[in-house]
Amino acid sequence: MFGIIQHRFALSKQGAKDLCRGICWTTGMDLALMLPAVYLFVFLRDYLRPVLTPGSSPLLGLWYYVALGLSFLAVMYLVALRQYRSTYTSVYAESAIRRISLAEKLRKLPLAFFGEKDLSDLTATIMDDCTDLEHTFSHAVPQLIASLICLVLVAAGMSVYDWRLSLALFWVVPVALAIVLLAKRVLHRNNRKAYFTRRDVSERIQEGLDAICEIKACNREAEFLRELNERIDTHERVQTRGELLIGVLVNGAQSLLKLGSASVILVGAGLLGAQETDLLTYLLFLVVGFRVYAPVNEVLNNLAALFYLDVRIDRMNEMEAMPIQQGRTDFDPKNFDIEFDDVDFSYESGKPILKQVSFTARQGEITALVGPSGGGKSTAAKLAARFWDIQHGTIRLGGENISGIDPETLLKNYSVVFQDVVLFNASIRDNIRIGRQDASEEEILRAARLACCDEFVRRMPQGYDTVIGENGETLSGGERQRISIARALLKDAPIVLLDEATASLDAENETKIQAGISELIRNKTVLVIAHRMRTVIHANRIVVMDNGHIAESGSPEDLLQQNGIFARMVNTQQGK
Repeated sequence: MFGIIQHRFALSKQGAKDLCRGICWTTGMDLALMLPAVYLFVFLRDYLRPVLTPGSSPLLGLWYYVALGLSFLAVMYLVALRQYRSTYTSVYAESAIRRISLAEKLRKLPLAFFGEKDLSDLTATIMDDCTDLEHTFSHAVPQLIASLICLVLVAAGMSVYDWRLSLALFWVVPVALAIVLLAKRVLHRNNRKAYFTRRDVSERIQEGLDAICEIKACNREAEFLRELNERIDTHERVQTRGELLIGVLVNGAQSLLKLGSASVILVGAGLLGAQETDLLTYLLFLVVGFRVYAPVNEVLNNLAALFYLDVRIDRMNEMEAMPIQQGRTDFDPKNFDIEFDDVDFSYESGKPILKQVSFTARQGEITALVGPSGGGKSTAAKLAARFWDIQHGTIRLGGENISGIDPETLLKNYSVVFQDVVLFNASIRDNIRIGRQDASEEEILRAARLACCDEFVRRMPQGYDTVIGENGETLSGGERQRISIARALLKDAPIVLLDEATASLDAENETKIQAGISELIRNKTVLVIAHRMRTVIHANRIVVMDNGHIAESGSPEDLLQQNGIFARMVNTQQGK
């Protein structure tokens, strides 16, 4: 049963147990809240004794009612305390588990997943969806199930007194539930639409923030705002329609529930007049009738959250179902040669990026991937570090298939410098230290000097303690690139991947940094991607990639003599 609940509500195993416990205590709370009605019934029964039995007098005194009232208050307090801990406190703990679980899931997903998802989409799933689920499971789900259980128990108990009055009191409940269930499909469809139109608005805003420079440079502000307003208007219309539907449904159901009390008054009056029931039973149903629908009304007030539940749970289950990259963590290769053997790869089915790619990047050598843009060079470099899993063929490191090695274990052997640098809103020192967390101050400064960072860092107000803003916004492109090179130098891994590592640098700084890179690549397996032929002309091996195939392969001297693609690229850049 716990497994079914766990899957249905996207909970952890402990979360499923806590939900069941919360339902039990919420049911107890709903029943405990009937105690004031019981107290009133006991009082009326005693107070009306002289009327019902002429010559008698009330049996219970003041102290009895004080003791009974205090006892009922103590029971309600204890049950409320347990109910709070089993719902709200447990739900908050489950929410923390859910967020951590999602973060762990994201950590193990292949990068292909992030290429298909927008940042705002992932952020909304981790933050908004988890928050809404937290609210729903603390305020609605246990209450809904507990209300139904409580109504069944109370209805069964009240039937013992008089099944006709019980029927008059509770006939409205199944009718109200039927109306809600009949409307659920329409509301679910509208909720899904509202969910995705809101996500569409978020994604458009995120896109505008990321591309604000391009939008302004191309004078597209008016068009961007017009499209954003259209998406906001669409979401507003869908949301308004949903709110109206929910409002009509909730108010209609609550109005219908009030007919239950009216039914008891009319049916009870008739039965009392016909002397088919007694006054105490009639009063009992009147008293209970004013309290028994309270849990249902509370559920109806949270009906919108309940109907949104399936949409958000579907999102959670979708992410949980994503295949993760995993493998063994004991990896000790005999060498660090990288071998591509008949590799095929595509980001989307039917659109191959690499086709039958085979080459070897040997340890102690520089292997350069060159060729026209879109040929698959960067993809091949990322596949070498298992950023994605290939569809066909084998990639080996030290003779072992990397698809069987845990990605985090594998990446300990790689230093990576990509053209698109990512920095954190932290100090320069901390951004460099990402390469190796246990590095000493002397090692950090050495890596910075080799990457030619020291010169511009010394000019900053706090030096290496200067916070550089989100993604290094206070730095130039060349300065950001040099910090990423310093990271790689600090990590000092046996395999180095350089994807346009000096593309953001001017010729003078590129020449300076080459000395640092020479230090980085000494006696290591080096895979270099560059469009500047002078950057790779001294490589041990050149692999020319064109349209996903290997067009040429060999030493620079051999390829120049072949007068093929590589030779034409060299001659073009030299102005020949």
